[in-house]
Amino acid sequence: MTLLIVVGCILLLVLLTTWGKINAFIAFLFVSILAGLLLGVPLTGITKSVQKGVGDILGSLIIVIVFGAMLGKLVAASGAAQKIAAVMMKIFGRKYIQWGLMTTGFIIGIPLFYNVGFVLMVPLIFSVVYKYKLPAVYLGLPMLAALSVTHGFLPPHPSPAALVLQFHANMGLTMFYGIMLAIPAIIIAGPIYSKTLKGIVVVPLKTFQSDDLPEEQLPGTWNSFISALLPVIVMALTTVCVLIFKDNPSVTSFAGFLAEPSIVMFLTLCLTTFTLGIKMGKSMKEVMSIYGDAVKDIAMILLIIGGSGALKQVLSDSGVSKEIGDVLAGLSIEPLFLGWLIAAVIRVCLGSATVAGLTAAGIIAPLMINSNVNPELMVLSIGAGSLMFSHVNDPGFWMFKEYFNLGIKDTIRSWSIMETLVAVVGLVGVLILNQFV
Repeated sequence: MTLLIVVGCILLLVLLTTWGKINAFIAFLFVSILAGLLLGVPLTGITKSVQKGVGDILGSLIIVIVFGAMLGKLVAASGAAQKIAAVMMKIFGRKYIQWGLMTTGFIIGIPLFYNVGFVLMVPLIFSVVYKYKLPAVYLGLPMLAALSVTHGFLPPHPSPAALVLQFHANMGLTMFYGIMLAIPAIIIAGPIYSKTLKGIVVVPLKTFQSDDLPEEQLPGTWNSFISALLPVIVMALTTVCVLIFKDNPSVTSFAGFLAEPSIVMFLTLCLTTFTLGIKMGKSMKEVMSIYGDAVKDIAMILLIIGGSGALKQVLSDSGVSKEIGDVLAGLSIEPLFLGWLIAAVIRVCLGSATVAGLTAAGIIAPLMINSNVNPELMVLSIGAGSLMFSHVNDPGFWMFKEYFNLGIKDTIRSWSIMETLVAVVGLVGVLILNQFV
């Protein structure tokens, strides 16, 4: 009955936003309250869950998304995006530019948290889309598939890192096996699948669109790349510092502070205000005006993401994940597949990859005590399952939909199926690798 209520609420959300044409944020709040009532959450608890869900999701994302939009708008307005697009097209050529962006997404996705990588890479995708008139979804999906895979498969991302500790897995082996599985998953869900999406014609978010500037007015190549990719550089340096000075608490503490996504984006914005703003002849007032316009463009995106957090929290507080996990844990099937299945079902019902991964780990851990399951492969199996079929209850779904200006149907056809392919290919890879290790 619980599962039917969850499915019914998700279908209602889809109907309200598509057939009913109701604003997604309002629809989320209505469905969140209804779900709480139907699932037996106390009346006072429903409002607390809604408020906590909105606060938690925006508390962790609002700085990253807002600063990312400001950075992307400045990168576009200064001509840095135009310069980056021209250089990448020169290196990879029009034929292989998609692979170039995908490789870039994979490399930067290892040190960067997913949300930071998303808001950082989307402006680069759009800069190529606008300049060379290429299909946005076809071009961008492989890069975002690469970011998604690193988020679900590879430490130091939150869920895989926590699973490594919980299962006492070897971090290095997990990374090694994870990269082996990530490459085919990204290729199949990215460049291969995206060939079927060339017909999706959209006008992406105009925040990152700008007029072509004369060559002499563009920032230099190094200035453009370093300014746009500074978060990657800071994250990489802090990771190296932690490894080198791991016995020095003061250094690791300071490096950890700098590695916080909100701090990284704040420092980046401070620097690019000078390198791409003041240095390029813009006044401080002009730069701040660019930032103000960027925030106006993404205000509704923030509200929708907040709404998705409300629904996720209501479902989580109702105990849905535990109930589903207990039912699935009673099945007599291969442990690696069971771990994947539990994570996948919770992901589809609740929408959060991290919640799905950590919940599945807690359920599957006791089952591993008397079995010979490879702990590294269990980390990857659960990680793959936690990416399964992202849809309307996942903030990532709405970020992709709103940034790329898509309808629900095309978002499911592109984003949701891409995530499903990643999850399934990851499972197949784990089961194959299990025969050899």
